Amino acid sequence: MLVPALRRHEIPRMRSQVQEMFGRIAHRYDFLNHLLSLGLDRGWRRRALARLGWTRIPDGHFLDACAGTLDVSVALAGQREFRGTVVAVDFAEPMLRSGKSKARGRPVFPVTGDTMRLPLRDASCAGAIVAFGIRNVADLDLGLSEISRVLAPGARLVVLEFTTPPSRLVRSAYHLYFHHIVPLVGGWISGQRDAYRYLPESVAAFPRPDVLAQRMRAAGLADVTWTSLTFGVAAIHAGTRPAS
Repeated sequence: MLVPALRRHEIPRMRSQVQEMFGRIAHRYDFLNHLLSLGLDRGWRRRALARLGWTRIPDGHFLDACAGTLDVSVALAGQREFRGTVVAVDFAEPMLRSGKSKARGRPVFPVTGDTMRLPLRDASCAGAIVAFGIRNVADLDLGLSEISRVLAPGARLVVLEFTTPPSRLVRSAYHLYFHHIVPLVGGWISGQRDAYRYLPESVAAFPRPDVLAQRMRAAGLADVTWTSLTFGVAAIHAGTRPAS
């Protein structure tokens, strides 16, 4: 379903397909995330939030792009010293609605919107995070540029995303699990097998960590670094909007 580079006229069609797909699986999304990642996704999110540097401006406005069911938004807003707000943007409204109960009583504001056209002012965010969503943006470079646009000087973007492990042995086991077990189990539980075939396809088509780092730099971010997680099945990237 996903290819490394889309022609401009193909972007609206892909966007519509992915949006509709996530709407269909929203009701089982959290359960399957935790099940199919063997619970590792919780620790990965904690590590990504630790890289955000929110303690620098604990009362700032933060963006959770491709926010899904609000796991990251709620985790950030629930930090003991956090006094700011989190704007959670996702183009699949059923996903936001599915996670709304988790955000009750937290300074989290879900907004149905597109990461390629963020409904936020220039330099209005003290930081931004995207957890397992940037690969679903139809135009990756446009999405990264939009996030960079809304970051204040000195603010950081953190991207948590699946990757393909570099080790041949780990990669073989990873492909077996991702291409066979995930579609089978995910499809059986959700009733949407196509959606869980999309997951390994989208990861396989996504840029390698070093290439993603280059594209973050091209989007205007500086000091871009990345760290592999759990034998290279995921990675955390971080980059900063330059002060000038």
